Amino acid sequence: MTVERGILLVVGALVLASVLLAVYSNLNWLWLTGLLGAHLMQASVTGFCPVVMALKKLGLPQKAGFS
Repeated sequence: MTVERGILLVVGALVLASVLLAVYSNLNWLWLTGLLGAHLMQASVTGFCPVVMALKKLGLPQKAGFS
């Protein structure tokens, strides 16, 4: 697994979890979904993403884009 695919896994799991929590628990969990979307847009502009830093520290390799 690469850093790029790790980001997709982490963010996808968090979005899915927040939607399921909103459906079965409390609609306030949708705020997490919105924050994740806002963070993805911010990261695409600034290049700063804490998930990337964490995955790099775990030793995952990086690739330029998807192949």
